[in-house]
Amino acid sequence: MSRSTKKGPYVDPKLLKKIAGLKPEQAPIIKTWSRDSEIAPEMVGFAFSVHNGKDFIEVRVNEDMVGHRLGEFSLTRKFVKHGGKMQRDIEQGSAPTAPAAQAGGGKK
Repeated sequence: MSRSTKKGPYVDPKLLKKIAGLKPEQAPIIKTWSRDSEIAPEMVGFAFSVHNGKDFIEVRVNEDMVGHRLGEFSLTRKFVKHGGKMQRDIEQGSAPTAPAAQAGGGKK
């Protein structure tokens, strides 16, 4: 469920305080654990290091990200590709290995 429109978007006040006097070009990477904080227009151009539970993932904010949350760009799960042997065969460019069909069909 989304946040009430009466309350407005949640932006962590600590993040706003950190970027208040900085210019995006000169700012260091801002380290944060606030994954639930929405990206405000003031944050465009800054780089954030967002914690994903194990590591810090670098997120550079652009105009398309405004309104989304920081946690959306710092994934918490590692994607392992789908498929097994069949997927590997497709990636290598060869046809899937199948039992060779006999043309003659047995003894004559």
